[in-house]
Amino acid sequence: MIRKDMIAAWPLILAMILFFAGPLLLLFGISLRGEDGSWGVGNFVTFLSDGFSRKVLFDTLWLGVRVTALVSLACLPLIMMYWHAGRRLRQVILIGALLPMLTSNVVRTFAWVVLLGRNGPIAQFLAGLGLTERPISLLYSELGLITALVQIEMPFLLLPVFAVINRADRATLDAAETMGAGPWRAWFTTILPQIVPAVLAGWVLVFAGAATSYVTQSVIGGARLIFLPQYVFRQVGVLYQWPMAATISILLLASTGLVMLGLALLSRNERLQSHG
Repeated sequence: MIRKDMIAAWPLILAMILFFAGPLLLLFGISLRGEDGSWGVGNFVTFLSDGFSRKVLFDTLWLGVRVTALVSLACLPLIMMYWHAGRRLRQVILIGALLPMLTSNVVRTFAWVVLLGRNGPIAQFLAGLGLTERPISLLYSELGLITALVQIEMPFLLLPVFAVINRADRATLDAAETMGAGPWRAWFTTILPQIVPAVLAGWVLVFAGAATSYVTQSVIGGARLIFLPQYVFRQVGVLYQWPMAATISILLLASTGLVMLGLALLSRNERLQSHG
């Protein structure tokens, strides 16, 4: 029996089933079809039994982990600055965090092509400091790719944390300092637990974005660095192996989804929720 208060939500539920669950089921069905027309899990066995394919899967997940860790380190000073800032400075920091999201990911990625190129400011800066004998290009390297992804994914961690910090209880910080805790210890023992759920939510977004960012991985990483999104494209656009492409897509969704699910469940932990 359909509840009356759920009637308004049914169009959205049906749309999700039709446009999200439906294509996923179709994709999964294609992945079960073998080259000889038979049906089974042969494509999954073939992928997972191949050493190169397993390495691509591991590299994709490892890329997401590294970008998430570096984004966290890069965001920490901004989070601390936002916490101590006044109302006007907070607005400036918030606008600064939002501005990159107002630009297309394609535009931001190609901007990094200029920055990381041999004649770009980063190469010139390193050469000017004497760290390199001559300007070098950071394009088509892991360092360049991770650098670009860190900048592109930063807003997805900053914005959830900023939203929670605005509602953080400052009285707990004052109480900790009154009890003799230093400024850093007081902040990390009182305010940090309150924003941990937001941090975990941000990690989910950053990890998913870094691991599945086909445009940035292709343009900055080039053909030398292969991750699952490019692997899918090659199966479709070069080898015309649609079943294997579907298989890789399902494995990409499953592997990143498991990591995201773990972080999501961790953010709902009762001890973490009690600090919210």
